[in-house]
Amino acid sequence: MTAIYFTEALPVWAAGREREMNCELAFRTLLPQGRARLRLAAATLFRVWVNGTLFAAGPARCAHGFYNVDDLDLTGSLSRHTNVVVIEVVGFNVNSYDTLDQPSFLTAEIVSGDRILAATGGMGFEASVLGQRVQRVQRYSFQRGFPECYRLHAELRSFYTDPTRSVPPVELAVQEKKEYLRRSVRHPQYERLEAERLLSEGTVLFRANPEMPIRDRSYLNIGPDFKGFAPHELAIHLSDDAQRMVFRSRALPLGSSLPFALADSRFLLLKFPYNATGFLQIEVECSEPVTLHVFFDELLTEGDIRLQRLNAWNCFRYELDAGRHTITTFAAYTMQVVKLASQGACRILAVRMIEYKHPPVRRCIQLPEHETALRQIARAAMETYLANAVDVFTDCPSRERAGWLCDSFFTARVEQVLTGRNVLERAFLENFLLPQAFAHLPEGMLPMCYPADHNDGNFIPNWAMWFVLELEEYAQRTGDKELIRRAKGRVYALIRYFRAFENEYGLLEKLKGWVFLEWSRANDPDVVQDVNFPTNMLYARMLEAAGLLYGDEALRGQAEKIRTVIRKRSYNGAFFTDNECRTESGLQNPGNMTEVCQYYAFFTGTATREQYPELWWRLVEAFGPQRAETGAFPEVAPANVFIGYYLRIELLYRAGMKEEVLRNIRSYFLPMAESTGTLWEHNSPTASCCHGFASHVLYWLAGIFGITDADGAR
Repeated sequence: MTAIYFTEALPVWAAGREREMNCELAFRTLLPQGRARLRLAAATLFRVWVNGTLFAAGPARCAHGFYNVDDLDLTGSLSRHTNVVVIEVVGFNVNSYDTLDQPSFLTAEIVSGDRILAATGGMGFEASVLGQRVQRVQRYSFQRGFPECYRLHAELRSFYTDPTRSVPPVELAVQEKKEYLRRSVRHPQYERLEAERLLSEGTVLFRANPEMPIRDRSYLNIGPDFKGFAPHELAIHLSDDAQRMVFRSRALPLGSSLPFALADSRFLLLKFPYNATGFLQIEVECSEPVTLHVFFDELLTEGDIRLQRLNAWNCFRYELDAGRHTITTFAAYTMQVVKLASQGACRILAVRMIEYKHPPVRRCIQLPEHETALRQIARAAMETYLANAVDVFTDCPSRERAGWLCDSFFTARVEQVLTGRNVLERAFLENFLLPQAFAHLPEGMLPMCYPADHNDGNFIPNWAMWFVLELEEYAQRTGDKELIRRAKGRVYALIRYFRAFENEYGLLEKLKGWVFLEWSRANDPDVVQDVNFPTNMLYARMLEAAGLLYGDEALRGQAEKIRTVIRKRSYNGAFFTDNECRTESGLQNPGNMTEVCQYYAFFTGTATREQYPELWWRLVEAFGPQRAETGAFPEVAPANVFIGYYLRIELLYRAGMKEEVLRNIRSYFLPMAESTGTLWEHNSPTASCCHGFASHVLYWLAGIFGITDADGAR
């Protein structure tokens, strides 16, 4: 496939360093004014700069052993007689949920018509190690690779703008052959979002190291199954240093603005208009060498940024020499509030976000003008979708940036509503079909998120079931028979895997992996095993979906038999119970009852309104947003946002109860929209405050109020 995308370019990297962790190279070429296209593929992350301005970032993630090729038109940016194009690439070489553990490389070719202007492995590009990235740092989170830690030199800014600037080159070596694919998803537009308000400033006390610093699994659990630099190997201990700082603040007057002078041991706290995702960019002028510490989060906690609220180290460090610097994070992060703490005197000239999100969509929902709450929620849902729909559907753009199943079932519906197409969903699903097998996972099982490395062997069997449900809806949305045909082997291998766990009643029992339903009591260990009824409800629905996809009546018959057994063994006359436990005398029901179990029953077709009318109306009238105040049915453990609230509203929507749907949406989501301008993973800000599935609110609102294309056609 290589010849389709590149004529002369070869994959290259610094000789002998392709397996090195957190290694960054810069590739530079000079181009004349005129037409030119850049085609490139890389591992792990890349940025393209043209004359000192960020032009593009990537890549679009793909399955193990495959690499998407970006095709970029440089023409409009080649405005000078001689233009400087720099491609920066950082290779992580660690296993994560965000990026894959694969050797570093860059393949790049610049063409003008039939002429090749530059090609890696040939002529035109010169590679250098600028030496500014601090390599031996701890991981950003359990799910992602390395954070931002740099020693920046002001005079190196000219490397990106001055054609006469030279830096010693590094010896390159051609790497093993790569398998390329065409990038199918759209490129972001890299819109700029300026900081909205300066909130407070104050002093920073740098105390001795705290006696018991927080050191989570991303810091401590380094080893063969979780790659990174061990604590004794670190050049800088970012999280320990962050915990040394004590802040004393005072509010700034309304209207305070940048530039802002920071004296030694002072800090500045500022805010973006909403919880935004992208590349944080800070322009700073230093009168002396300065160490700038950057803290950020999605919202304020008790008026400040709480370190580790998200189980990620949102604390970066930049050592700056005297002069003017433009700091731009290499990877994308999510934040609404930013704190800049300085050791040394400097002036903060500008703070902005170069947003990294789905480009503007062509459809809008026709919400009435008087529905101010719904309009605010819809804006928050839109920002949530855009941030989680760049190259794959992600759960959150912050702590993980991972392509999770189940989440994708809901987010894919939003793509169809907003774009009328399912380009991103196809790319997402295809990633699960490309590999011959998935390392570290049992035969037949699918990864819970992908592209990702699962060296610890962990997986969520329930999420693999959601894959089949999404395939069914994808087929209905697109009519794409070719992808459904390609998926058949994966689907039937998954069914064969589950059959080994069927007990004497045909129910799944003692499943391996992480049996996950939602973030509530329903997921407690004593509830999910041994026979978990919501899981079996989902299993029946999965079998039915597979039967419908592939015309397999036996699977549909098996699904109905499982439903019959669940109705008999789970329903206690008032509610569906969650599980049965295996004892010496057989299966015994401990009587656990959760709200989300009831929603799974109706969502999967195990229960219907006609079969269980009393339970249905009990759920409609006594459960929902008001239950926190009424305390109704305390014996039934409450649901959470992911995914209980969404199953509830989906059931109301299917039943045509539009006013009840809108009441639930306002009650559940308006506080989120008001706080962060995005929608959350939980019903409190204890986790991600921008979670992709949560944009599904737009699907319901579009169904109730209708949508309009950009040209006004309904």
